[in-house]
Amino acid sequence: MKRSQLLIPVLASVMLLVTSCSSVKVATDYDDAVDFNQYQSFAFYKPGIDKAEISDLDKKRILRAIETELTKQGFAKSSNPDMLISIFTKTNTNVDIYRNNFGYGYGWGWTPYYWRGAGRETVSTSTEGTLYIDLIDAQKKELIWQGMGTGVLSQDREAKIERINEIVMKIMEKYPPNKTK
Repeated sequence: MKRSQLLIPVLASVMLLVTSCSSVKVATDYDDAVDFNQYQSFAFYKPGIDKAEISDLDKKRILRAIETELTKQGFAKSSNPDMLISIFTKTNTNVDIYRNNFGYGYGWGWTPYYWRGAGRETVSTSTEGTLYIDLIDAQKKELIWQGMGTGVLSQDREAKIERINEIVMKIMEKYPPNKTK
């Protein structure tokens, strides 16, 4: 087998590894007319959180992570808060098919000059989750800030907890938008 034929499966494996460990993608949006310095306390908005279509255990993990990040920024959890926090989630299952065209047999190959194929296909699936964190003005009941984080999730309990904490941290790094606090 030629050296270049060996190099392609190795590169494909590296690309699979790199794409499976992709980082968290974050986006935020907010109301330009809001002075975010006026908010100093928070509470969770139960009606909104109850609608999130994830397990109660994952909800608790997300809420603990949000509380941790906000208290790091100097916010206090309160029964009479300045802002309310709600979450919702979306998930997508990604199916990746990788084809190794090395080997001999019937089928079209890499060049139009000879037949080749009989390679193997590898199918893998991954779950990509998107977490939305909504911050709502408690008095006006208006959305003031929204953060969204997307990342690949694991079924392994410890890895999932770590990933939830990472996604929440990356989202909350963007709050407040003007960082004058």
